[in-house]
Amino acid sequence: MARAISPQRKWLTTIAAWIVAIVIFFPVLWMVITSFKTEASAVAMPPQLFTASWTTENYADVWARSDYPRFFMNSVIIAVGSTLLGLAIAIPSAWAMAFVPGKRTKDLLMWMLSTKMMPAVAVMIPLVLAFQALGLFDTRIGLVLALMLMNLPIIIWMLYTYFKEIPAEILEAARMDGAGLWNEIVYVLTPMAIPGIASTMLLNVILAWNEAFWTITLTTTKAAPLSAFIASFSAPQGLFYAKLSAASTMAILPILILGWFSQKQLVRGLTFGAVK
Repeated sequence: MARAISPQRKWLTTIAAWIVAIVIFFPVLWMVITSFKTEASAVAMPPQLFTASWTTENYADVWARSDYPRFFMNSVIIAVGSTLLGLAIAIPSAWAMAFVPGKRTKDLLMWMLSTKMMPAVAVMIPLVLAFQALGLFDTRIGLVLALMLMNLPIIIWMLYTYFKEIPAEILEAARMDGAGLWNEIVYVLTPMAIPGIASTMLLNVILAWNEAFWTITLTTTKAAPLSAFIASFSAPQGLFYAKLSAASTMAILPILILGWFSQKQLVRGLTFGAVK
């Protein structure tokens, strides 16, 4: 019989959750507030959370000196493109590992996950040379491929976990009714795993949107996304914190809005199969 949670424990849990949330959100809040300060107020010592002189000139300067819509569209195309391509590869791969496992399936999954632990700088030079030789450097297609390959282990792992929660008997019944491999994956498996697929898609979009190392390394101007847009405000004369904060706010705002409106779907997908 489950024990009831005492009111004191509920209060302590709530307070602890609020403290953690504030600690996590405070850097974002500081960045947004700094974006409305003058450069002098932004670097004032000791630091001031609020200032008497608020301004929107930083956003006007950022918009005027850069082509924000182009950077934004590059980010959308790269994030969505790498996600859709990754799902097209990961869904049949996860299906095979979940329902037709081999002796080395677990080892293969662990090896795929271990590639995420490799320092990115270790393969930077070979990858840049390969992209230049193939004509993929500073192209949207090149970044779509790079980010898809980088996040593919996570996509396969998540989908594999979701697919393992689906009873294999359902797919066997579909085969007995004459469903082929394509119909089994598209019309039987995929609709049942929509919450898991949706959360995997959302997580991959966020990871691709926030990727900075490879998007800056593999681009110069044409395919540069919002991460390069932020980096462009680091001048040789130094960092202009107010303008940099404004550029960062403009870069993260779209993904924050997406995360806010899709949080229920994301939580539902991440807990899919957790309780039977």
